[in-house]
Amino acid sequence: MTDGTPEHTVETNDGEIITSSELLTIHSARALAGRRVVFAGHGLPTLATALAQRTVAPEIEIVYESGVTGARPPDLPRTISDSVLVPGAASVIPMTHLFNYVLQGQRIDVGFLGAAQVDRYGSLNSTLIGSDWEHPDSRLPGSGGAIEAMAGAAEIFLVMRRHTPRTFVETLDFVTSPSPHRAAQSDVGTMPAGAGVTHVITDLGIMTRFAQDEELILSAVHPGVDPAEVVSQTGWDLQVAADLETTQEPTPEELAVLRDDLDPTRIYLR
Repeated sequence: MTDGTPEHTVETNDGEIITSSELLTIHSARALAGRRVVFAGHGLPTLATALAQRTVAPEIEIVYESGVTGARPPDLPRTISDSVLVPGAASVIPMTHLFNYVLQGQRIDVGFLGAAQVDRYGSLNSTLIGSDWEHPDSRLPGSGGAIEAMAGAAEIFLVMRRHTPRTFVETLDFVTSPSPHRAAQSDVGTMPAGAGVTHVITDLGIMTRFAQDEELILSAVHPGVDPAEVVSQTGWDLQVAADLETTQEPTPEELAVLRDDLDPTRIYLR
């Protein structure tokens, strides 16, 4: 999801101009190295998992909300229910089976999602913007499989196109997918089985958290980004890791696969 801000570009040390969506996709794909079963959300998560399958994680098994498991599509799917997902897939099962036996059965290593807002503990909002349920400023697509992924996956990766105080907020306008921290504070419902959001990849850097009561912290910035800028663009008092890293620039090989093989018509890239 995006806040409508125009895409911006960055220049690598070699003079290559890349868009922020290309940067996000490549770093999201890299984060999947060593993971096995991934529940891919719509948009950049779909593109990132496809890139990972062609680069750092060739054995990755991609699961889609539509019921396709072990997907190895010959072309980039335009939606999570695109028929191109079916050829070569391990199975196509009813959505009820997918949610009951795969997600709730805790068979997902990573749920890869997007959202409109995230708070310091990794709770997500993909439902509405504004304080009035009947007349919100914006009504969004809603949960889809996000709340089930939060509840059943071992961890959640989140990709956010824009790192601003409107997207990284102290208090969510609506809690679509509660983090383990928030779930533990409630006297109803059940606890998520996994760690919740552990990685957030944004156009400014990468944030991480791993324990129930941990907040997201800034663990890496992209080349040329001042950590103070990331702090100022976050709606809470964001802590910066003592061993803050700088991410590695996209390689020509990664860009070639992304641009020429996966998304030459810019379905997801901008």
